[in-house]
Amino acid sequence: MCGIVGYVGADSAKDVIVDGLKCLEYRGYDSAGIALVSKGKILLRKESGELSKLEKKITAKDFDGQIGIGHTRWATHGSPIRENAHPHLSTDGKIAIVHNGIIENFMQLREELEREHGVTFKSETDSEVIAHLIGLSYAENGGDLVLAVREATGKMHGAYAVCVVAADNPDTIVAIRKDAPLIAGTSDTGSFIASDIPALLKWTRDIYLIENDELVVVNKDEVRIYDADNTRVKREQTHIDWDAAAAEKGGYEHFMLKEIYEQPAGIKETLEVRLGKQGDIKLDGIELSKDYLDNISKVYIVACGTASHAGLIGKSLIEKFAKIPCETDLASEFRYRDPFVDEHTLFICVSQSGETSDTLEALREAKRKGAQILSIVNVVGSSVSRESDHVFYTWAGPEIAVASTKAYTTQLMAFYLIALKMGEIRGVIDKDYQKKIIEELRQLPAKVEKVLEGEKLIEEMAKRYYKKENIFFIGRGMDVATAHEASLKLKEISYINSFSIAAGELKHGTIALIRRQTLFFVLASQDALFEKMLSGIEEIKARKAQVVCITKETNVRAEEVADETFLLPDCMDEVAPILAVVPMQILAYHIAKLRKRNIDKPRNLAKSVTVE
Repeated sequence: MCGIVGYVGADSAKDVIVDGLKCLEYRGYDSAGIALVSKGKILLRKESGELSKLEKKITAKDFDGQIGIGHTRWATHGSPIRENAHPHLSTDGKIAIVHNGIIENFMQLREELEREHGVTFKSETDSEVIAHLIGLSYAENGGDLVLAVREATGKMHGAYAVCVVAADNPDTIVAIRKDAPLIAGTSDTGSFIASDIPALLKWTRDIYLIENDELVVVNKDEVRIYDADNTRVKREQTHIDWDAAAAEKGGYEHFMLKEIYEQPAGIKETLEVRLGKQGDIKLDGIELSKDYLDNISKVYIVACGTASHAGLIGKSLIEKFAKIPCETDLASEFRYRDPFVDEHTLFICVSQSGETSDTLEALREAKRKGAQILSIVNVVGSSVSRESDHVFYTWAGPEIAVASTKAYTTQLMAFYLIALKMGEIRGVIDKDYQKKIIEELRQLPAKVEKVLEGEKLIEEMAKRYYKKENIFFIGRGMDVATAHEASLKLKEISYINSFSIAAGELKHGTIALIRRQTLFFVLASQDALFEKMLSGIEEIKARKAQVVCITKETNVRAEEVADETFLLPDCMDEVAPILAVVPMQILAYHIAKLRKRNIDKPRNLAKSVTVE
């Protein structure tokens, strides 16, 4: 989490940095700061709160320069106050650093710096130790900034992307990464460093993807990359094809709403580029032979948050279409239970950003044990994609809102295609059935459009329920995953205490929480389980609770028992999860809006969770 931008060149550094930080505010918005190098001094400004507060503090003409670094923070160590904001300075004020990640041994380093060097700390952060370590090494090594960064980071344990400038070195930014994302770029007017691609799209489309343990020296005219042995690395630039406007709101009030409405296009893109003229599935060169698949004993799907809910759907699809046992796990728990993984395991990790720390560590654990890695990611060139054997890109485009929407539905589409192809390769899926599923998938973009046409109905529903402080979501089969995702969306952005559960588990304890006017959203998109869901609704209504049922337009009996219904276009049960989640996304959005929440940047959350 947190966002980094650095620039050295002919333009005003503060303008470039602020513009880049605005594009990264989804990564952190507790505080922000900028350090510039000018006339042999470090000029520092930082403020708690959103970036707009910092902008008001840097308008003076004497606060400018052509080299600098900036940061927008999501607090890990220390509260979100000005003193804890980045950049941090060394004791002599000659070194400024910004940092993403966590330094696990910072307390030990802090005590050593205080005891042995008399350092006085001005913040509660782990990051400040980096500034002091580099500052001391810089002084001891005659102003060699690269050596100082190497020596300092060699003492650190944890994950980090660190960018550094020195007061008496007005031409150079030095940066280094370990388990935290970092990119660099060049243009006609200068060079850049950043933690994510959107920060640079206004200035350049040609970027370098920085690998783990690499150090980068950024000068006005070039970017030099060195590996852990200090050998210069030759690397081709990657050209980014995103439309810069895709990272802007485009007339929508919030990024989240824009991204909800981009789902038909994202779903279609993810699907169509993988389908041949005859409807045959091509998985971007992913090679999974029949011999390999027949020798798999288990598929693991591992992810966090929204991606883990996509994984629950993926498990159902792989077992149904490919007939391979599949297990899902939370990435944050995977490593700590010594899972049985070997060369007969296919490990599928799912991450929008491809930089999720827990997912990356789970991936590495599985790889050490011999598993092949197939990743489903949105961001090209991300750490997850680079460390995987096979990559399925969702092509959802930039997703800016912290609450994921289009990334989720395109992840689901990825699982449909992967599971169908695996079943085809193994020869265990009926060809006519497979063609029928593919045709249903082709119709989904238009059907999602139809669901979106019901936004006004959902907005009116939100007006009736937005004052509720406890809301339940239930479902059966694949609707359980949709219930989990619906609940997460609501709590993320509205701060309502929402709860999701498999409908069959309701009477095993949770039913004790039901009282008059308790609100239930019942996901009932699976025709095969519809009768059981009707029985569940009756149980809830018998206790005077309120029920809103989300089901297909053919299931008219739902209108007889529920207080309200939202009807989805008819479709096969297998593909219904993509349709069923969309009204729940819209509902969460409008409830949060009515409660006057910061929808795109909910409190305490960040888009890319790059710390454990």
